[in-house]
Amino acid sequence: MNKFEVIKNQALEKWDTLFNSDTPVIYLGAASCGKAAGAMEVLSAIQETLKEIQKPANIVQVGCIGPCYLEPLMDIALPGLPRVSYANVSPQNAKKIIKAAFIDGDLKFDLAVGHFGDDRFTKKTGLPRFFDLPMLKPQVRIILRNCGFIDPEDIDQYIARGGYQGFFNALSASSQDVINEVKISGIRGRGGAGFPTYKKWEISRDVPGPIKYVVCNADEGDPGAFMNRSLLEGDPHAVLEGMLIAAYAIGATSGYIYVRAEYPLAVIRLKTAINQMKEYGLLGMNILGSGFNFDISVKEGAGAFVCGEETALIASLEGERGMPRPRPPYPAEVGLHGRPTVINNTETFGTLPNILRNGGKWYSQFGKAGNTGTKTFSLVGKARYTGLIEVPLGMTLREIVFDIGGGTKKPFKAVQTGGPLGGCLSSALLDTPVDYESMSASGSIMGSGGLIVMDESTCLVDLARYFQTFSKNESCGKCTACRTGSRILVDTLDKIVRGEGDANDIGILYTVADTMQKTAMCGAGQTAPNPVLSTIRYFLSEYHAHILDKYCPSAVCTELFDYTIDPSKCPGCGRCIKVCPSQAITGEKKQPHVLDVSKCVKCKNCVNVCKFDAIVGMPRSKPEKRETFSEITL
Repeated sequence: MNKFEVIKNQALEKWDTLFNSDTPVIYLGAASCGKAAGAMEVLSAIQETLKEIQKPANIVQVGCIGPCYLEPLMDIALPGLPRVSYANVSPQNAKKIIKAAFIDGDLKFDLAVGHFGDDRFTKKTGLPRFFDLPMLKPQVRIILRNCGFIDPEDIDQYIARGGYQGFFNALSASSQDVINEVKISGIRGRGGAGFPTYKKWEISRDVPGPIKYVVCNADEGDPGAFMNRSLLEGDPHAVLEGMLIAAYAIGATSGYIYVRAEYPLAVIRLKTAINQMKEYGLLGMNILGSGFNFDISVKEGAGAFVCGEETALIASLEGERGMPRPRPPYPAEVGLHGRPTVINNTETFGTLPNILRNGGKWYSQFGKAGNTGTKTFSLVGKARYTGLIEVPLGMTLREIVFDIGGGTKKPFKAVQTGGPLGGCLSSALLDTPVDYESMSASGSIMGSGGLIVMDESTCLVDLARYFQTFSKNESCGKCTACRTGSRILVDTLDKIVRGEGDANDIGILYTVADTMQKTAMCGAGQTAPNPVLSTIRYFLSEYHAHILDKYCPSAVCTELFDYTIDPSKCPGCGRCIKVCPSQAITGEKKQPHVLDVSKCVKCKNCVNVCKFDAIVGMPRSKPEKRETFSEITL
């Protein structure tokens, strides 16, 4: 029996002892999303209750299973029964559920949201399977297969579920065989560029020399994006195993994980996992007796968005300021310290163990031709069901937003794909497949996987300004196109939302954006104008209203509207009066209220509490007849 078989058998024995014994198991979602929702308070309640009732239980803190809108999530598995999941658990509810389950055997199905058993359990209890919930049923979990099921700080639980088998399979083959398997899978870089993974590996493998590097780009900086963080927090060993596979394929001896210091939990779990690998002989010299040597270090980045670009990341690793350099040469040939360097995204590495364990052909069955496999996305914004999702490439935006995300409470307006460098796509493009080419053709990008859903309460001009301001602030300043172009775009958008815009501003935005796309040094500068160009392309009427009507239809740009109360909708409930900080609203009970615009500070408190949509934004003055953009030469 080889060394890996010994490790695997020991892990399986520990798994059986923990999960298949007569001791109940309590699972608690303890990633950043769960902790932010109060998971640690729930943990304290669990521990106190078990001590109070003097009942044993194995508590397993797991990573994010996906539906952030259900956090904190607590699951209970009594011996001989399926695991039952409870959502939005408070410390008080946790005590109530545990006492009922452990003392009376009552799993409180009225408080549960799903189970992990079969259809027979559903018929018996009326409780749906957890993965039959609307947000989860259309998904395909490959990358996230372990998230929510294992303790990410326990290497044995990872190994018991097939962990490091892909790496062991790689060790049993040649480097070319490994690269061929990755080629058959069709996987492309999940950082957003979509470059074929095998090709990058081949380039580095074929460059002669004894020193080569593998780098994991975990510098996730998009607002609203948390795919990489969730994977690192929920299944760090998958990413590390992927790095081992890549290192073996190209002949690298050193690796780095470049991760944001703003991800403290991910950093802790990565370092814990690396130490466990060393204890098991999975890192260091002569790994598993194969003669292969490889080690991994964690590099904490300081939060510069541009360091997500490969050459800027390398500069930061070398101790220099994170700034991109012209390419070619590409890092695969001349990278870290002038040596061949393979840089892949966290998700790419996290997928590789599945490919080497099950085969490239198996992986290629998911997705579509040219865009095989699955992709994780952070689904946020105005969607009913928010969280981390994983879907086959080629699924449409409509399926993601409405079937998985549950649509929006107010009418849908747009979806932003690709983060701050992506585009805002209108309802007319909801049937667009989510793949690299289709996203690019629509004027957006796939990016690393951010999806922000917006309804009619979102002002697209203001949103473009927000993302462009982010890009301006994160520009490294090295090239004039990005440094100056971003500033001009922001200044022009600022002018528009203040009500000082004129028709020539659209031409200015187009010209500057086109120059940036054609002349900026790196991908960050070239794609930075996407939010501006896509909102003009699909939401020109909003620019029309802001510039020519001096009005913000979404009542966001405060200098372009006044709030008023519609007397036909106002029942005089008084809720708005109670929350108004400036005493701008007056009125008698059960009589329509009145809003004094001279006192209104537009805090939106009244809008947020009004259940009757009686408070609306109106133009300050009725616009006179004037020219339209179609009559203006840009």
